[in-house]
Amino acid sequence: MRADARRNYEQLVEQARIAFAESGVEASLDEIARRAGVASGTLYRHFPTRLDLIEAVLAGQMADLVDLGHRLLAAEDAFDAVSGWLRAALAHGLTYRGLSAAVMNAALDRETDPVANWHAQMFEVGAALLARARRSGAIVAEADDADVLRMVGAIAWAAQDTPDSPARADRLLTLLLNGLRHGDVRP
Repeated sequence: MRADARRNYEQLVEQARIAFAESGVEASLDEIARRAGVASGTLYRHFPTRLDLIEAVLAGQMADLVDLGHRLLAAEDAFDAVSGWLRAALAHGLTYRGLSAAVMNAALDRETDPVANWHAQMFEVGAALLARARRSGAIVAEADDADVLRMVGAIAWAAQDTPDSPARADRLLTLLLNGLRHGDVRP
């Protein structure tokens, strides 16, 4: 990609990230192009469909979360590492309301499914952080990786449309973390 085309691409993804955080995935594509300083045609050359743009935004955010998880695997305190990563994953879920759902719904109609790969990477790093915390005794041994990660997704969903969504999500995540740290988990 030429330098100017790469710059346009990066600006479009950045402005889409901001617009989706402000207005959800139905934000105006023409407004995104305007904010990026390009014509609508440039947006459509890079991203022929809304889903293509959504996937570009989501891919970058998921990569950032996976990278954060890998860095946190080396953190001194295993509980702080896993709770910090879960908070980042929850913040992502709250910020990009509708983004993951839009990609997942469309993935059913496509031959290639980037969502499965992203979820596998997220699960892998989340599971590694949880395993490390279990081994160190920072969380209860019975904590199931898939259950914990599903609960974080459920917290984002439950809090997303409330007037105090960040505060509510933080309270719910704190309850989950307290349960992981001190709870009596029974089958």
